[in-house]
Amino acid sequence: MHKEKQQQAFARLLDIMDTLRAQCPWDKKQTFDSLRCNTIEEAFELTDAIQRHDMSGIKEELGDVLLHIVFYSLMAEEQKAFDITDVCNAICDKLIYRHPHIYGDVHADTPEDVKQNWEKLKLKEKGGKKRVLSGVPDALPALIKAQRIQEKAHSVGFDWDNKEEVWQKVNEEIGEFTEEIKKGNKDNIEAEFGDIIFSLVNLARHYDINPENALERTNKKFISRFNYVEEKTLQQGKNLKDMTLDEMDQLWNEAKKNKIQ
Repeated sequence: MHKEKQQQAFARLLDIMDTLRAQCPWDKKQTFDSLRCNTIEEAFELTDAIQRHDMSGIKEELGDVLLHIVFYSLMAEEQKAFDITDVCNAICDKLIYRHPHIYGDVHADTPEDVKQNWEKLKLKEKGGKKRVLSGVPDALPALIKAQRIQEKAHSVGFDWDNKEEVWQKVNEEIGEFTEEIKKGNKDNIEAEFGDIIFSLVNLARHYDINPENALERTNKKFISRFNYVEEKTLQQGKNLKDMTLDEMDQLWNEAKKNKIQ
């Protein structure tokens, strides 16, 4: 009965989108290109709701993302390219193929085993011609891209054996960065700073830390504490520009003491 209700709800969405595409001036006007930026925005709104652990917000944003999936499929159907049935069947086929430990006779006892099998199967899907790193989208934000690059390199054994070696690499990159600062070549300084960040992302991976989530936690913590400093300053009838660094630092430490996160 539960699955029947799910199917009815999805069919209802398809019917509504058929109606809107045929009758609504805005929906009729949309193309793949015109929706692209909206889709990116919806994806970010979903991730924001996830970070807030806002289940009501997650439900709403998942609906918006699902709407875009249906919308793109409807436009593709109009072009006789594919439809939502093809989309669903394609992902079903992919999931079955990439889970041979469930639907086949391959053994995978740990999440890491599953992940490595997944990456190996992806390489085979195009007759072995697909490069290891070719599946990393160019448009990914740099921090997430660095993480995905390193995960894929790890899947074929290109990785440090232990955390100590990763720490050595981090310290090595910091040393090289320091040397370039002394030389004053701005381009080389930027390049070495990038190497530090890349090595820190690798370090995070070895400690099972998601660097994107970790950095966003720090962003939110900084915003909350800075807002605390600004609010306290305004309560004193002052402006931040009128405050000394020592005065602001005192309020910042007060925010830390009050566990403002």
